[in-house]
Amino acid sequence: MGTTSTRLQTGWESLGGRYHRLDPDGHLVQVEDFLSAASSDRLLRDMRRSLDWEQRPIRLFGRQILQPRLTAFHGDADVAYRYSGQTLEACPWTAALAEIRDRLQGLVGVRFNSVLCNLYRDGGDSMGWHADNEPELGLNPTIASVSLGNARRFLLKSRRGDERLEFQLGHGSLLVMAGDCQHHWVHQVPKTARAVGTRINLTFRTVFPRSDQGHRSDR
Repeated sequence: MGTTSTRLQTGWESLGGRYHRLDPDGHLVQVEDFLSAASSDRLLRDMRRSLDWEQRPIRLFGRQILQPRLTAFHGDADVAYRYSGQTLEACPWTAALAEIRDRLQGLVGVRFNSVLCNLYRDGGDSMGWHADNEPELGLNPTIASVSLGNARRFLLKSRRGDERLEFQLGHGSLLVMAGDCQHHWVHQVPKTARAVGTRINLTFRTVFPRSDQGHRSDR
């Protein structure tokens, strides 16, 4: 069937963007103006200053390195997220993060209990190829990603062939990934030699206790 890009299909209309079917049964929606310019400016300024950003070590190919970006993790009480050899304990929701979460939950129909925030300071900060397929995220996780600040390239490639997709994730945009795409596709935010400024990316997700792993699919 191949990867297609069409107007929204049944069940995704409320998001108001572009729908992409990711074979075999993945779904991606891009909404370029999810947040207004004024709201995006305010959130970028406030979150840059108010979130407790840190550069954490991760394990990659058997060795420990510092992540090429800053991160902060917020969510419900007692939520813990494990990836790349580290465990993140959720800090409490801020008012701004909770406001975005509530709006997303109404649109997407998924209850998000956490958000992993990434701060890209310049073009040298990046995210390598990966999938959000940790057991704590359930069988077919829905990930809602909100971008603030300078636009960056977001790439996806199929594990099963040569198919690729590329998006520019701009100020105030939303990208939702759902279905089985985390099993069959990987994604990244590559480095760039261009002079680009700060970008903050907020990836809302549902983290389940280990006893509940694999028992749920939100889409």
